[in-house]
Amino acid sequence: MKEKELSHLDENGKASMVDISEKNITDRTAKASALVIFPESVFKQLRAQDFLSKKGSIFQIAEIAGIQAVKKTADLIPLCHQLHLSKIKIDIQVEDDGLKVLCIVKCSGKTGVEMEALTGASVAALTIYDMCKALSHEIVISTVQLEHKSGGKHEFDR
Repeated sequence: MKEKELSHLDENGKASMVDISEKNITDRTAKASALVIFPESVFKQLRAQDFLSKKGSIFQIAEIAGIQAVKKTADLIPLCHQLHLSKIKIDIQVEDDGLKVLCIVKCSGKTGVEMEALTGASVAALTIYDMCKALSHEIVISTVQLEHKSGGKHEFDR
């Protein structure tokens, strides 16, 4: 079995954008998640307010921020390719002591959308933190991770 190598280094060990010119165009999907965990009293207060703040709906603003972030991924992550995205969906789910952010991204292209999905989930979680930090700085963003990817050489499901 061939040993795996870092894809963003050239033969001299310098940072390099991966050449995707010879790859086939395929439908690609990625799903990433992030957890936002609150102190119990803060979460009770947010639930009682239906997750509305003086700044507006925490969910709606975080969803918009996540969508914007997905579209800016190539500007934020230096060696990411610009992609023609066909779908971005941010879904925020209430869990026991926090919120789970899911970000699904799709495109038809020569490279995958994992970084876009991870960026969307991360920025949506950061936006939730920003909107709630007046209540507590004990809020924790954790477990940002890829859940699924398909359409390229390697499929992945967590």
